[in-house]
Amino acid sequence: MATVEKMPMLAEGYDKLSTELKRLRAERPLIVDAIEEARAHGDLSENAEYHAAKERQGQIEASISDIEDKLSRAQIIDPTTLSGDKIVFGATVTLFDEDDKPVRYQIVGQTEADANAGRISYNSPLGRALIGRRVDDEVEVTVPSGDRYYLVSKIEFI
Repeated sequence: MATVEKMPMLAEGYDKLSTELKRLRAERPLIVDAIEEARAHGDLSENAEYHAAKERQGQIEASISDIEDKLSRAQIIDPTTLSGDKIVFGATVTLFDEDDKPVRYQIVGQTEADANAGRISYNSPLGRALIGRRVDDEVEVTVPSGDRYYLVSKIEFI
């Protein structure tokens, strides 16, 4: 029997996905109307509006399915309820890079990741390397630009 893999995410990420799902569901009737209008224009084989509307309908349905799947497998984690001395999902970590510059990341779910905002996925190379580490651990990560080295300076659950 196959098990359904839970998808950890923060409440914020869950809310964002729920909002996107509502928006896509609201767009469904508009696409149906666009298809009907384009169909009324006659020959479907050369009707660009019809084909564009059908393609958009397929994209929306695929996105809705994907989001519904993620939400059904969601395991919402509140980092403020966590504690300990190891890096886990939801932890905010301060690292020193090779130049002793501090960098700060929060370990989040795949749908919430945004490296520019300091949020990295637990599935990213750095995220995987950090999980389970403690303060003063050295971390080596292989990324497309080469090997990077970090020192774990601080672990917070905020």
